[in-house]
Amino acid sequence: MSAPYDVIAMGRVGVDIYPLQHRVPLEEVRTFEKFLGGSATNVAVAAARHGRRTAVITRTGDDAFGRYVHAELRRLGVDDAFVSAVAGPPTPVTFCEVFPPDDFPLYFYRYPTAPDLMIEPNTLPLNEIRDAGVFWCTVTGLSQEPSRSAQHAAWEARGRRTHTVLDLDFRPMFWPDPEAARAEIDRALAQVTVAVGNREECEVATGETDADRAADALLARGLDLAVVKQGPDGVLAATQEERVSLPPFPVDVLNGLGAGDAFGGALCHGLLAGWPLERTIRLANVAGAIVASRLECSTAMPTTAEIDDALERGRVA
Repeated sequence: MSAPYDVIAMGRVGVDIYPLQHRVPLEEVRTFEKFLGGSATNVAVAAARHGRRTAVITRTGDDAFGRYVHAELRRLGVDDAFVSAVAGPPTPVTFCEVFPPDDFPLYFYRYPTAPDLMIEPNTLPLNEIRDAGVFWCTVTGLSQEPSRSAQHAAWEARGRRTHTVLDLDFRPMFWPDPEAARAEIDRALAQVTVAVGNREECEVATGETDADRAADALLARGLDLAVVKQGPDGVLAATQEERVSLPPFPVDVLNGLGAGDAFGGALCHGLLAGWPLERTIRLANVAGAIVASRLECSTAMPTTAEIDDALERGRVA
């Protein structure tokens, strides 16, 4: 019998089609490059870069890009055993525009639905979910059925075990009604022990615009850890006993997309290592900065050694 996974992430997957010309609108871009993408998938890749045994639970189309997803997951050290194809919807693609330092419009092609929203409860590897060191889900997975029921089935099997993480990952285009999103997030918070989101996502979850008040509101739901990412204002992490606030790490931003997923993978690594909260958040903060200096997401994820090197220099190279 194999050892439990360190990290299992469940949710979005796709292919990122990113422009090689920057500071121009999409209609003026001449050339692109493709990369593995999707928030939950990127987190699994990021954790694997720290030497963790990881897997992703997701679905693709039965198509060439679906085959690409499998090949890239294996190449990047993520187990693809729980990735299956659906008949019908194609593997999603995502385009972006790159206007550094802070404007990166995203264009999701997930019509009429996406395969990763067709994860069904009766297909889940419940024993592996229960035993994983970290189980990571996202708010996007709550936006449609049967994915929503699958996430709740996974949480029921896990029983609110330590390091059950909800990535608040609110994308307005997936939620016609923000109030519906808030209601689903409220239900989900009763099933998890860690919540991670940027300031806007935490506002959707809690109604609070202040980072400390948002963290307090999340902790009041019985969470062990609340993390509020604040972009140029740094990051706040809070437990019932401790609060850590760190400034942003110096970086020349190329593409901010994927920085949060790098943060998530490093957060998983620190939690599993049992590190003090400040050390864990510092590692995650620098991981996000490194990815923000690069174009792509999945293949940009840094190793622990790269992060340590950046910490020693005091900025991203």
